[in-house]
Amino acid sequence: MIHYHHCPLCNSETFEPQLEIKDFSISGESFAVCACLHCGLWFTQDAPSEAESSRYYQAEQYISHSDTDKGLVNRLYHLVRRRTLKSKQKLIEASSGIKGGSLLDIGSGTGSFLHTMQSAGWTVTGIEPDDIARKNALSLHQIETFPPDRIASLAGNSFDIITMWHVLEHVHGLESQLNELRRLLKDGGKIFIAVPNHTSYDATHYAAFWAAWDVPRHLYHFSPAAMEFLSEKYHFKINARRPMWFDSFYVSLLSEKYKTGKSRFISAMWIGLRSNLKALTKVRKCSSIIYILEKK
Repeated sequence: MIHYHHCPLCNSETFEPQLEIKDFSISGESFAVCACLHCGLWFTQDAPSEAESSRYYQAEQYISHSDTDKGLVNRLYHLVRRRTLKSKQKLIEASSGIKGGSLLDIGSGTGSFLHTMQSAGWTVTGIEPDDIARKNALSLHQIETFPPDRIASLAGNSFDIITMWHVLEHVHGLESQLNELRRLLKDGGKIFIAVPNHTSYDATHYAAFWAAWDVPRHLYHFSPAAMEFLSEKYHFKINARRPMWFDSFYVSLLSEKYKTGKSRFISAMWIGLRSNLKALTKVRKCSSIIYILEKK
């Protein structure tokens, strides 16, 4: 168990509990979410240690590891994913001006994104902590991915692009992870980090039922302000922020189920739409945001 006496981002002792959140998807346990009053990071208190965390991922419905298509939400996820994978490729190539460079995907799951990029001519490397997900990446896409301890053996200054799609919030050892990103990225390279935004409309609407809390798998809960603090601390600059429009609908579908016990499709679509409308002119309000970083 990880009991914080200091903020895991800024080391401040000034933080306060905000919400008690239930793990609706796997364990049924509840965890306190605390807010740092200095840097703005929210974090899960008394989350499982890295050694204890695997049991909170071992479920067929945990889609990034199993690739299951059972149930309405997972079927919709697969339909949308085919589109979002290509949009990620286009975003990376447009933002970096590179086609066919070297790419490291941390938290590569079952390898669908790596497969998309490899098919487009990129040289890809995937890091994934879960044994089942790595086996699925090999069987589904014939891509060998590696456990996190392989990161230390990767050559510095060797990747044009590093991606973390909804992964940073899961990472044990935030400081060491950010330092490794900086070491591995080429000068002029780009890092793409996608994280949920707990200041979005859908987060506010669903409160403790918001599915993107995803405790205790999500150790940290980022806001735009916290991401700005993080980038400054580790000597990155944020070049751009890009919305992830589909996330508000997917998260709202799960949140409705957690709140009511039913998959209330119309209600979820309405909340997702309202969330996106509020973010149309202000990306900082989007349900999930892609931050594009480079070294200072």
